[in-house]
Amino acid sequence: MSNSHFRWRWGETNPVTADVASETVIQIGDLLWLNTTTKKAEPAAASTFGASLDAAQTTFAPKFLGVAMQASPSGNVTPVRVATSGTFQFLKTGAGVTLGTILGVDKNPSSNVLENQTLTSVPTAARAIGRVSHIHNVESGTVFVAIHSSVMSGGVTGTVMT
Repeated sequence: MSNSHFRWRWGETNPVTADVASETVIQIGDLLWLNTTTKKAEPAAASTFGASLDAAQTTFAPKFLGVAMQASPSGNVTPVRVATSGTFQFLKTGAGVTLGTILGVDKNPSSNVLENQTLTSVPTAARAIGRVSHIHNVESGTVFVAIHSSVMSGGVTGTVMT
């Protein structure tokens, strides 16, 4: 992903700054998690949450920090600004969504690596990082989602109506 994709659309972002390891590469718009061992922010793709998407989402969601609002190239240790709330436009895989649909991080279909900027529908709030917040006039293949940082605000709670 390019740093030209600033995904924030509207709403209070409640930003925090997070430390980054020197070898970590972060792009603007990346979904970040807080590594509880190093206490540093890492993009979703840097995780090692297992081969199963279900297990990866279940492990990622409670560590979800937010969306990178600044880039961090390799070798940089300057803390990055992270949005912990707000509405963002992300790439989305899978079937259609409705207002309130819960979404979680997606996985690269050809590997066991989580995607840094792609979401998919999830069946439970335990695997979610946000909810669809706007469904009209949205570019095909994308979704507007209100993110909910688990680290800073407890994450997505409850279930969606069916």
